[in-house]
Amino acid sequence: MERKDFIWQGLLATAALPLKALGDLADEDSMGTHIPPYLKPGDTIAVTAPAGFITPEEIQPALSQMQSWGLTVKVGSTIGKRDGTFGGTDLERVSDFQQLINDREVKAIMCARGGYGMVRIIDQLDFSGLRHHPKWLIGFSDVTVLHAHLNRVVKIASIHSKMCNSFPDNWLFAEPMVQDTILSIRDALFGKPMSFSIPPHESNRLGKARGELIGGNCKTIESIAGSASDIKTKGKILFLEDTGEYLYSIDRMFWSLKRSGKLENLAGLVIGGFKIKPSEDPAEEFNRSLYQIVLEKVGDCGFPVCFDFPVGHQRNNYALKCGIKVQMVVKEDGVTLVE
Repeated sequence: MERKDFIWQGLLATAALPLKALGDLADEDSMGTHIPPYLKPGDTIAVTAPAGFITPEEIQPALSQMQSWGLTVKVGSTIGKRDGTFGGTDLERVSDFQQLINDREVKAIMCARGGYGMVRIIDQLDFSGLRHHPKWLIGFSDVTVLHAHLNRVVKIASIHSKMCNSFPDNWLFAEPMVQDTILSIRDALFGKPMSFSIPPHESNRLGKARGELIGGNCKTIESIAGSASDIKTKGKILFLEDTGEYLYSIDRMFWSLKRSGKLENLAGLVIGGFKIKPSEDPAEEFNRSLYQIVLEKVGDCGFPVCFDFPVGHQRNNYALKCGIKVQMVVKEDGVTLVE
């Protein structure tokens, strides 16, 4: 076989690879992360329930708020459906999500709520259309599965933020912090660069880092280890949050991150909100704090570490664009994270 024929057949073979294989090639940094087009007034955003169930009444405040941003809102077929704790059967949730992915008029998809269920359907979804027509996918908590999969396999940016069930019932009476976090979703969707400045923390580790921002719920990231959606962290800035976990469980999660090599080559580490579940028996309480747990695992690494970042299962849960390159500077007088 002539060399030119060999090369041409190799290119054809690569083009014929399934999406998962293309994702594997992308893992070798042969492809960059695609940034979906930012929204403009008149664009359509859709709402779907790929995890827990939610009623049409519960999403109404979110619909009204997004309409006030000039967006047209499309409600997916899973809103109001229920199968146990899920927003419809697996098949119904796959069908709804897939239809919205394929709908060229839809420019963004917001998950209505978290809970549990994304991992049950992630491998049944066909994301190939997003390669050519990327759109913003939005959510957090259980939706971390989706963010990880988009980053690892599909290679498109996404938005880690509050979902429909976190929008205030009455906007005028909502706390300023709650309003700010909701408006940060609008800012992210419409293309305003991320810019955060937070107070110092005594446990922070000083330094400067640049890299792609990835992360989400710590327990969920642990649960997808070894799967097609497993995150790759080399040279990236990783943010983590969690809720309702015992300290010993958090310690175990960070050992898992360390032993799987996810910490050693980071550019930087951002620790968001961690709501600790108290031990039922005080005598059995784990004898290390969250800060000690984290710093113990990264003691042999030189990257900066930031604690108490405003992201997680809390009111000050700001929108973060996963897959976007950022700079983090941790100094004695505070921390900045800018796009």
